[in-house]
Amino acid sequence: MLALSSFLIFFLFSSALALPAEPTGLAVPIYKRNESCTPPDVADLTELEAQIARIKGKYARGFAAHEANTGAAHPLAPPQALNITKRARTGSEPLTDASETLWYGNIAIGTPPTTFKIDFDTGSSDLFVPAARCRDCGSHSRYNPRESRTSRNLHRTFREGYGDGSTASGDLYSDVVTVAGLTATNQVFGAATDYSQSFTYGSSDGLMGLEFPNLSAYPATPFFNTLIRQRKVDEPIFSFYLAETGSKLYLGGVNPVRYMGRFTWNPVTTPRYWQIGLDLIRVNGKITSFGIESVIDTGTTVIIGDAQNVRAFYKAIRGSRSIPGAPGIYRVPCNSIPNDITFTFGGKGYNISPTWFNLGSWREHPSICIGGIIGVDGLRFWILSDMFMRNVYTAFDFVNSRVGFARLAQH
Repeated sequence: MLALSSFLIFFLFSSALALPAEPTGLAVPIYKRNESCTPPDVADLTELEAQIARIKGKYARGFAAHEANTGAAHPLAPPQALNITKRARTGSEPLTDASETLWYGNIAIGTPPTTFKIDFDTGSSDLFVPAARCRDCGSHSRYNPRESRTSRNLHRTFREGYGDGSTASGDLYSDVVTVAGLTATNQVFGAATDYSQSFTYGSSDGLMGLEFPNLSAYPATPFFNTLIRQRKVDEPIFSFYLAETGSKLYLGGVNPVRYMGRFTWNPVTTPRYWQIGLDLIRVNGKITSFGIESVIDTGTTVIIGDAQNVRAFYKAIRGSRSIPGAPGIYRVPCNSIPNDITFTFGGKGYNISPTWFNLGSWREHPSICIGGIIGVDGLRFWILSDMFMRNVYTAFDFVNSRVGFARLAQH
């Protein structure tokens, strides 16, 4: 079992629960962002497509950063760029809320500190927040380098493109960045003067990437890697427990209260993304895919896979059909939602709860539900996100380049 870091910290969202004693540490509230302009439990198919466009855009940026930093294409990069243009639609198909879900908490930047609400994303590497002179940043907190005596202008710029057609761009600085008492000095981050629409109107102020440094578009050392270099944590590990209540992110170790048994550790096959081998996928007792590369990513809700293997997956579900005009999105009779959806890593299988797989029924067709596994043409890997991680305790180990899964503890 992993040794716990004396600097273990965790993020808690919701009120305190009556749980057994946990490791000591500092706590900061963490919240699940799940925004929609539609009524509760109803969303447009257009909204789900927009989420797919955002995640495709994120990985296109990551592939570009990898090639710029290493001089070589990432092994998972498609021969041609992913099509990230969101198609125009006439009308919409009402679904349950498929809005993008991200996990965010507070961080502080500067001396004296300014507090920001930040999304924590294991599918990217960089940290950015709005700048004081941001032209379209809504009511978000902003970073003013003139008000921090530890700020340093690096005289470099950054620009990020998004699948929704918007961008974030601005200037690079270094300053002290603190999360729940853990402080990284001389941390490089972006101060955005132009902001992505998804952040302008979102709950969080910016984003903190928890990926490997090779995917940094700046390029720069990510926050948690800076903590490791500066010996601020005893263990080079962070871990996630995701749930409707009591979700926690731990920096510097794991929490034995939240899992049982031993971890199954999976080597990172290419230390850029948290990329590990997926042994097989089984649904309703039938193996539909095997020998696939996967990336563990907190930055989206649905599971995304290559179109061919996703098609094979739904063929094993009675009555499932693709949705006309929405490639890769499938409908399933609500009474056919499978109880047996298993992803196997390192010889150990983890079942996905039907609760998370089922995105909900159509408003006009209450007997038809939408499946939460989406197919994308040109993809060479699967993106296992919130839908998968809600079923397991997940640990990310930088020094040993591995991802570990453990069974969730029963409370």
